[in-house]
Amino acid sequence: MGEASREEYKIQSFDAETQQLLKTALKDPGAVDLEKVANVIVDHSLQDCVFSKEAGRMCYAIIQAESKQAGQSVFRRGLLNRLQQEYQAREQLRARSLQGWVCYVTFICNIFDYLRVNNMPMMALVNPVYDCLFRLAQPDSLSKEEEVDCLVLQLHRVGEQLEKMNGQRMDELFVLIRDGFLLPTGLSSLAQLLLLEIIEFRAAGWKTTPAAHKYYYSEVSD
Repeated sequence: MGEASREEYKIQSFDAETQQLLKTALKDPGAVDLEKVANVIVDHSLQDCVFSKEAGRMCYAIIQAESKQAGQSVFRRGLLNRLQQEYQAREQLRARSLQGWVCYVTFICNIFDYLRVNNMPMMALVNPVYDCLFRLAQPDSLSKEEEVDCLVLQLHRVGEQLEKMNGQRMDELFVLIRDGFLLPTGLSSLAQLLLLEIIEFRAAGWKTTPAAHKYYYSEVSD
Protein backbone atom coordinates (compact mmCIF):
# COMPACT_ATOMS: atom_id res chain seq x y z
CA MET A 1 0.00 0.00 0.00
CA GLY A 2 1.42 3.41 -0.99
CA GLU A 3 1.70 6.50 1.18
CA ALA A 4 -1.23 8.14 -0.60
CA SER A 5 -3.63 5.26 0.00
CA ARG A 6 -2.59 5.12 3.67
CA GLU A 7 -3.56 8.77 4.05
CA GLU A 8 -7.01 8.58 2.52
CA TYR A 9 -8.70 7.37 5.72
CA LYS A 10 -7.79 10.70 7.37
CA ILE A 11 -9.64 12.68 4.71
CA GLN A 12 -13.14 11.48 5.61
CA SER A 13 -13.81 14.37 8.03
CA PHE A 14 -13.70 16.94 5.19
CA ASP A 15 -16.51 17.98 2.85
CA ALA A 16 -16.66 16.25 -0.55
CA GLU A 17 -14.90 19.04 -2.47
CA THR A 18 -12.03 19.22 0.02
CA GLN A 19 -11.73 15.44 0.10
CA GLN A 20 -11.23 15.48 -3.66
CA LEU A 21 -8.66 18.28 -3.38
CA LEU A 22 -6.59 16.34 -0.83
CA LYS A 23 -6.84 13.03 -2.68
CA THR A 24 -5.62 14.73 -5.84
CA ALA A 25 -2.76 16.38 -3.94
CA LEU A 26 -1.65 12.95 -2.73
CA LYS A 27 -1.82 11.33 -6.19
CA ASP A 28 -1.20 14.16 -8.68
CA PRO A 29 0.06 17.23 -6.78
CA GLY A 30 0.80 19.19 -9.95
CA ALA A 31 -2.92 19.26 -10.75
CA VAL A 32 -3.98 21.34 -7.71
CA ASP A 33 -3.12 24.60 -5.92
CA LEU A 34 -0.71 23.30 -3.30
CA GLU A 35 -0.69 26.52 -1.29
CA LYS A 36 -4.45 26.13 -0.92
CA VAL A 37 -3.90 22.50 0.15
CA ALA A 38 -1.42 23.63 2.82
CA ASN A 39 -3.90 26.19 4.16
CA VAL A 40 -6.71 23.62 4.23
CA ILE A 41 -4.58 21.19 6.25
CA VAL A 42 -3.43 23.84 8.73
CA ASP A 43 -6.94 25.26 9.16
CA HIS A 44 -8.37 21.80 9.84
CA SER A 45 -5.52 20.94 12.21
CA LEU A 46 -6.29 24.02 14.33
CA GLN A 47 -9.90 22.88 14.67
CA ASP A 48 -9.52 19.11 15.00
CA CYS A 49 -7.06 17.81 17.58
CA VAL A 50 -7.40 14.22 16.35
CA PHE A 51 -6.44 15.27 12.82
CA SER A 52 -3.58 17.46 14.11
CA LYS A 53 -1.93 14.39 15.65
CA GLU A 54 -1.71 12.62 12.28
CA ALA A 55 -1.56 15.39 9.68
CA GLY A 56 2.25 15.32 9.57
CA ARG A 57 2.24 12.00 7.73
CA MET A 58 -0.19 13.37 5.13
CA CYS A 59 2.02 16.45 4.66
CA TYR A 60 5.07 14.23 4.26
CA ALA A 61 3.25 12.13 1.64
CA ILE A 62 2.28 15.23 -0.38
CA ILE A 63 5.84 16.59 -0.20
CA GLN A 64 7.22 13.25 -1.42
CA ALA A 65 4.68 13.08 -4.25
CA GLU A 66 5.44 16.66 -5.35
CA SER A 67 9.19 16.03 -5.26
CA LYS A 68 8.88 12.92 -7.43
CA GLN A 69 6.55 14.59 -9.90
CA ALA A 70 8.05 18.06 -10.28
CA GLY A 71 11.13 18.26 -8.07
CA GLN A 72 9.61 21.32 -6.42
CA SER A 73 8.57 22.28 -2.88
CA VAL A 74 5.55 24.57 -3.31
CA PHE A 75 3.56 22.65 -0.71
CA ARG A 76 6.35 22.59 1.88
CA ARG A 77 6.99 26.31 1.41
CA GLY A 78 3.29 27.09 1.82
CA LEU A 79 3.06 24.85 4.87
CA LEU A 80 6.08 26.41 6.60
CA ASN A 81 4.91 29.95 5.79
CA ARG A 82 1.54 29.23 7.37
CA LEU A 83 3.12 27.60 10.43
CA GLN A 84 5.27 30.71 10.81
CA GLN A 85 2.21 32.99 10.64
CA GLU A 86 0.42 31.01 13.33
CA TYR A 87 3.60 30.87 15.42
CA GLN A 88 3.91 34.65 15.39
CA ALA A 89 0.29 34.96 16.55
CA ARG A 90 0.46 32.12 19.10
CA GLU A 91 -0.40 34.23 22.16
CA GLN A 92 -3.49 35.60 20.42
CA LEU A 93 -4.44 32.06 19.40
CA ARG A 94 -4.05 30.80 22.97
CA ALA A 95 -6.13 33.69 24.32
CA ARG A 96 -8.83 33.10 21.72
CA SER A 97 -9.00 29.30 21.87
CA LEU A 98 -7.14 27.01 24.23
CA GLN A 99 -8.16 24.04 22.09
CA GLY A 100 -6.87 25.77 18.95
CA TRP A 101 -3.56 26.47 20.70
CA VAL A 102 -3.17 22.87 21.84
CA CYS A 103 -4.02 21.70 18.31
CA TYR A 104 -1.37 24.05 16.88
CA VAL A 105 1.36 22.76 19.20
CA THR A 106 0.37 19.18 18.41
CA PHE A 107 0.46 19.92 14.69
CA ILE A 108 3.82 21.72 14.60
CA CYS A 109 5.40 18.93 16.67
CA ASN A 110 3.89 16.37 14.30
CA ILE A 111 5.34 18.24 11.31
CA PHE A 112 8.74 18.42 13.05
CA ASP A 113 8.55 14.67 13.65
CA TYR A 114 7.82 13.77 10.01
CA LEU A 115 9.55 16.36 7.82
CA ARG A 116 13.21 15.72 7.09
CA VAL A 117 16.01 17.38 5.15
CA ASN A 118 18.82 14.94 4.33
CA ASN A 119 17.38 12.58 6.97
CA MET A 120 17.67 15.26 9.66
CA PRO A 121 14.89 17.20 11.42
CA MET A 122 14.29 20.66 9.97
CA MET A 123 16.45 23.21 11.78
CA ALA A 124 13.92 25.94 10.93
CA LEU A 125 11.37 24.27 13.21
CA VAL A 126 13.60 23.59 16.23
CA ASN A 127 13.29 26.96 17.98
CA PRO A 128 9.57 27.48 17.17
CA VAL A 129 8.80 24.02 18.62
CA TYR A 130 10.91 24.77 21.69
CA ASP A 131 9.18 28.14 22.13
CA CYS A 132 5.77 26.45 22.08
CA LEU A 133 6.88 23.88 24.66
CA PHE A 134 8.37 26.62 26.86
CA ARG A 135 4.99 28.39 26.73
CA LEU A 136 3.28 25.20 27.88
CA ALA A 137 5.70 25.03 30.83
CA GLN A 138 4.77 28.48 32.19
CA PRO A 139 2.85 28.54 35.51
CA ASP A 140 -0.44 29.69 33.96
CA SER A 141 -0.28 26.83 31.45
CA LEU A 142 0.69 24.23 34.04
CA SER A 143 -2.52 25.04 35.89
CA LYS A 144 -4.50 23.74 32.89
CA GLU A 145 -4.55 19.97 32.41
CA GLU A 146 -5.04 20.29 28.62
CA GLU A 147 -1.76 22.15 28.28
CA VAL A 148 0.15 19.86 30.67
CA ASP A 149 -1.13 16.85 28.74
CA CYS A 150 -0.06 18.44 25.45
CA LEU A 151 3.40 19.29 26.83
CA VAL A 152 4.01 15.75 28.05
CA LEU A 153 2.64 14.07 24.91
CA GLN A 154 4.81 16.20 22.62
CA LEU A 155 7.93 15.60 24.72
CA HIS A 156 7.27 11.88 24.46
CA ARG A 157 7.03 12.28 20.71
CA VAL A 158 9.85 14.69 19.83
CA GLY A 159 11.79 15.35 23.04
CA GLU A 160 14.70 13.09 22.18
CA GLN A 161 15.03 14.60 18.69
CA LEU A 162 14.85 18.13 20.08
CA GLU A 163 17.50 17.43 22.70
CA LYS A 164 19.90 16.19 20.01
CA MET A 165 19.35 19.43 18.08
CA ASN A 166 19.74 21.75 21.09
CA GLY A 167 20.49 20.17 24.45
CA GLN A 168 20.87 23.47 26.29
CA ARG A 169 17.30 24.51 25.58
CA MET A 170 16.04 21.11 26.73
CA ASP A 171 17.92 21.58 30.01
CA GLU A 172 16.27 25.00 30.40
CA LEU A 173 12.84 23.58 29.61
CA PHE A 174 13.19 20.89 32.26
CA VAL A 175 14.22 23.50 34.84
CA LEU A 176 10.80 25.07 34.23
CA ILE A 177 9.08 21.69 34.40
CA ARG A 178 10.81 20.77 37.68
CA ASP A 179 10.01 24.18 39.16
CA GLY A 180 6.40 23.71 38.14
CA PHE A 181 6.31 20.29 39.77
CA LEU A 182 8.04 21.40 42.98
CA LEU A 183 5.95 24.55 43.38
CA PRO A 184 2.55 23.07 42.62
CA THR A 185 0.38 26.14 43.09
CA GLY A 186 -2.80 25.38 41.21
CA LEU A 187 -1.53 22.07 39.84
CA SER A 188 -3.97 19.18 39.79
CA SER A 189 -2.83 15.78 41.03
CA LEU A 190 -2.98 14.48 37.44
CA ALA A 191 -0.79 17.36 36.21
CA GLN A 192 1.75 16.64 38.94
CA LEU A 193 1.78 12.97 38.00
CA LEU A 194 2.28 13.77 34.30
CA LEU A 195 5.15 16.17 35.04
CA LEU A 196 6.87 13.66 37.31
CA GLU A 197 6.49 10.98 34.64
CA ILE A 198 8.12 13.12 31.92
CA ILE A 199 10.96 14.12 34.26
CA GLU A 200 11.70 10.46 34.93
CA PHE A 201 11.20 9.55 31.27
CA ARG A 202 13.94 11.95 30.18
CA ALA A 203 16.20 10.91 33.07
CA ALA A 204 15.92 7.30 31.82
CA GLY A 205 17.21 8.31 28.37
CA TRP A 206 13.77 9.04 26.87
CA LYS A 207 12.58 5.54 27.71
CA THR A 208 9.91 4.22 30.05
CA THR A 209 11.03 1.45 32.37
CA PRO A 210 8.51 -1.37 32.97
CA ALA A 211 8.18 -0.35 36.64
CA ALA A 212 7.53 3.28 35.71
CA HIS A 213 4.99 2.29 33.06
CA LYS A 214 3.10 0.13 35.56
CA TYR A 215 3.15 2.86 38.22
CA TYR A 216 2.14 5.85 36.10
CA TYR A 217 -0.41 4.20 33.88
CA SER A 218 -2.11 2.41 36.76
CA GLU A 219 -2.29 5.77 38.54
CA VAL A 220 -3.76 7.51 35.50
CA SER A 221 -6.35 4.77 34.95
CA ASP A 222 -7.32 4.89 38.62
